[in-house]
Amino acid sequence: MDLRSKQPTTTATCQSPCIVPSPHSMQLFPPPNFFALSVAETAFINLPRLSPRLYLLLGDCALSSCASQGCLGDRVGDHRLAVMGTLDVQRNKVNFSSGRTFLSSFRDGLKETLLPDDPFRYLKGKSACTVAWGYLKYFVPILEWAPRYTFAKFRFDLLAGITITSVAIPQGISYARLANLPPIIGLYSSFIPPLVYAVFGSSTNLAVGTVAGASLFMGSVIGTAVSATADPQLYIHLFFTAAFFTGIIEAALGIFRLGILVDFLSRSTITGFMGGTAVIVIMQQFKGFLGLKHLTTKTDVVSAVRALLANRNQWRWESAALGLCFFGFLLFCKHLRTRVPKLFWLSVISPLLVVVSGCVFAYLVKAEDHGIQIVGPLNKGLNPVSITDLKFQSNYIGTIMKASLISAFLALSEGIAVGRSLGMLKNEQIDGNKEMIAFGLMNIVGSCFSCYLTTGPFSKSAVNYHAGCKTSMSNVVMSICMMLVLLFLAPLFRYTPLVALSAIIAVAMIGLIEYEEAYRLFKVDKFDFLICMSAFFGVIFYSMTVGLLISVCLAVVRSLLYIARPSTCKLGSIRGTEMYYDVEQYPDSYVHPDILILNLGSPIYYANAGYLKERILRWVEEEENIKKKDTDLQYVILDMGGVTSIDNTGIGMLFDVHKNLGRKGIKIALTNPRLEVAEKLMLSRYIELIGGEDWVFLSVKEAVAACRFSLRELRCEEESSL
Repeated sequence: MDLRSKQPTTTATCQSPCIVPSPHSMQLFPPPNFFALSVAETAFINLPRLSPRLYLLLGDCALSSCASQGCLGDRVGDHRLAVMGTLDVQRNKVNFSSGRTFLSSFRDGLKETLLPDDPFRYLKGKSACTVAWGYLKYFVPILEWAPRYTFAKFRFDLLAGITITSVAIPQGISYARLANLPPIIGLYSSFIPPLVYAVFGSSTNLAVGTVAGASLFMGSVIGTAVSATADPQLYIHLFFTAAFFTGIIEAALGIFRLGILVDFLSRSTITGFMGGTAVIVIMQQFKGFLGLKHLTTKTDVVSAVRALLANRNQWRWESAALGLCFFGFLLFCKHLRTRVPKLFWLSVISPLLVVVSGCVFAYLVKAEDHGIQIVGPLNKGLNPVSITDLKFQSNYIGTIMKASLISAFLALSEGIAVGRSLGMLKNEQIDGNKEMIAFGLMNIVGSCFSCYLTTGPFSKSAVNYHAGCKTSMSNVVMSICMMLVLLFLAPLFRYTPLVALSAIIAVAMIGLIEYEEAYRLFKVDKFDFLICMSAFFGVIFYSMTVGLLISVCLAVVRSLLYIARPSTCKLGSIRGTEMYYDVEQYPDSYVHPDILILNLGSPIYYANAGYLKERILRWVEEEENIKKKDTDLQYVILDMGGVTSIDNTGIGMLFDVHKNLGRKGIKIALTNPRLEVAEKLMLSRYIELIGGEDWVFLSVKEAVAACRFSLRELRCEEESSL
């Protein structure tokens, strides 16, 4: 219907009572003589009848009332101005094209995926030499901090390095015994790897060393192929080989910026896995507490309990009594640290005190004669070269790769998490990919010098932080101190009672069982609690590999459920604001009677396209079935702000939804599509199908205003035709 055909060529003043200028309109527009404009000046009437551009020029005026008053024909021009007096919404243009080529978009997307922190952004526009030096400093961080290193910092690093050495000696011996390795290898592993990390590592707080979980895991996997007692030399060489492949995996993940893979080990998985590992490690320590010569090679709790009961005739009360004394002393020092923080140093050196006092006690009373086992001979000297001892035979490669792959993820997840946690306390940003490269290099180099798997253990790193370390030089100090121990003091530790090492390990493992974190997970997220408990019980009742895989699989299934079943919600207007939120979260929000507003809050892929189609149509059906509704559903507004990307299947789903709603006479409007999504919808001609760019809005408010005026115009037309 062309409204201009009914317009006079003279100006007129509308006398209809339906128009009452508001104070707001009087402020926005000039004096009344401005209202005496000719109809010829109302060129906007030439726009299509259902164009939202026209709707947004018109305010919230009851045009149907004007039509009933008979003023819609010859006074349209005056109504236009009066209506504009209540203008509330201004139409903003939606951008549908980025102007970028496919190659530039692909390059930017790849850069965002692999280099989200853009570490080389400061090198733009620099000379070639500056760029080369910047790249070198990025991969060799010591070149960044060494030129600015001062003696004032060295004083702190010297104290921190000596302090963590006192932790490294008992931990190195203990964790090597946990992996059924000679204790001297544990000391070797605290000499070479810290030097490598000081050059390539980026964390100022991390202290390098062996860890209990990885030691026990590698021992259990390699022990299935080679016995530590039947062929100890081959057993040791396989450990070196596993450390070599672990380093290659870690370095490759860092070089190719694949740190995202480590993120699949969620916090819940790590909490459950470490808790379960702590339990089975504690069970293994009953071998030392009770003076047993053999327990079991299996790591599950049931097998450990059976072995303990089967060998109860070998229990020695002397070893148990001494172990309880050491255990009680360590717990007391740990408890004292929480009560008197200034005495934290006592808990730090308590493991070394236990080792030294145990050596003196064993030497004085001839402990072996009373059933108390000792470490045995420790040869002094630096790490022997072991590059020729690496085993690459096909009959061992499967076992080695199994141990290396899982150990790499365990070591990386713990080391990076520790580095980031302590870095936050100093407001430091830790690059996980650089840390992977550093871990990989130190394990590759370490495996060539008689070292097994090393990473950044939490206990030693926490001691390093609290001791006041300033840079990675604390690791260099620890390495030098360990070199002196290997050259001069190693034989003195031959009298260390195994029960002392068992007490040290048991107390350290108690701290890894995070009861409060598990309870918090139960209160906050039941599914995360399930993931945590699956890792915990899988480790203690089956094996470390099974527990970890079960937990990771559950976490991946949960992620897939989030992708395949994304959340959608119906939006309503919050009274007194221009905001639209979930009506379930805000039950008092206002829902427009003829308009259904849906929020799509996730990317639309082949995996969730079918579900989203069914969900949208179900929302429409539920809306149509609401009782006591005066009018039928006319518009569906899809809020696309949360749709970060869409594939071909997702676009096809939108076409199907449009076809289904079109049969019911329901029109679709889109709001706030992201640039990538808008480009694809334009190229697929979906925008053209729903009515062109006029039906794509920047905000829900604009879309609602357009839909409401479209409905009023339609009613005006119907009433005028009557």
